[in-house]
Amino acid sequence: MTVRELICIGCPLGCPLTVRMEGDDIQVSGNTCKRGEDYAKKEVLHPARTVTSSVRVLGGELEMVSVKTKTDIPKDKIFAVMEAIHGVKAQAPVHIGDVIIPDCAGTGVPVVATKDVERA
Repeated sequence: MTVRELICIGCPLGCPLTVRMEGDDIQVSGNTCKRGEDYAKKEVLHPARTVTSSVRVLGGELEMVSVKTKTDIPKDKIFAVMEAIHGVKAQAPVHIGDVIIPDCAGTGVPVVATKDVERA
């Protein structure tokens, strides 16, 4: 049996969770709501993260624009996603929600702008 200790990030309570795994059987304890159980199972089976960073802007009133992955990406793809983000430049103007990279590092997840940058 494998046991993992986690802190839930599903809500502001931050419950300490204990996850016991034996084969396909996963037992979660310590959660005070269903979100804790869902978070723990996802974290041990398919850990994923939202990645935030910034991209250089050409011809903009600011040199950089903040960006993020539109949804979670597999945790093991973080470095590939960061490499792809650092290799791209955006042309001003950039608006919130603009897709900067349509399919980042083969994850199927777009990287989008989270700030407006107007043309200089």
